[in-house]
Amino acid sequence: MASPPIPPALGHLANRPFSFYPAIRGIEHNEWLFRKATWSDMLVVNRKTGEELLIPRRLVGEVSIVDDPVVIVGLLRDLEYREGAVWPCQRHVIEMPIAVGEARQAAAQPRPVPAPVVAIRLEPRKTRRIYKVVGCLMALAILLHLAISLFTGRTRSPIPLRPAVQR
Repeated sequence: MASPPIPPALGHLANRPFSFYPAIRGIEHNEWLFRKATWSDMLVVNRKTGEELLIPRRLVGEVSIVDDPVVIVGLLRDLEYREGAVWPCQRHVIEMPIAVGEARQAAAQPRPVPAPVVAIRLEPRKTRRIYKVVGCLMALAILLHLAISLFTGRTRSPIPLRPAVQR
């Protein structure tokens, strides 16, 4: 099993400005200064507004080697600034309206048929078949024994049972 990636060392960003890529949505100026880091978070300060943000270390990716014009710190997910904190960005899918004149064409085209459902087997077929055969043979043996004992009149046990005399 692979171990989780080691978070990048961020100490060399102490006196140098850097930018996040992709940029944090909801913040116009994307130039930051590194303040400090803990094992779970990274505290950064916006150079223009002076606003401090905590960025989770699990969302911080690689730091670029080239620093022309600024160092780039990669983010593993898109982040957005809401309610004074940074949150993972959730993209919403918006259905486009139908253009004029295309409503009739869309209604005339038949809808695609749903995909066929494929049966999922949790255990191999051969083992189920073996269990069925063994069960049928046992049921047949019991029925055969009952039929023979009914026709021959022998319904009692071959071992004679006698009451015990108590003294």
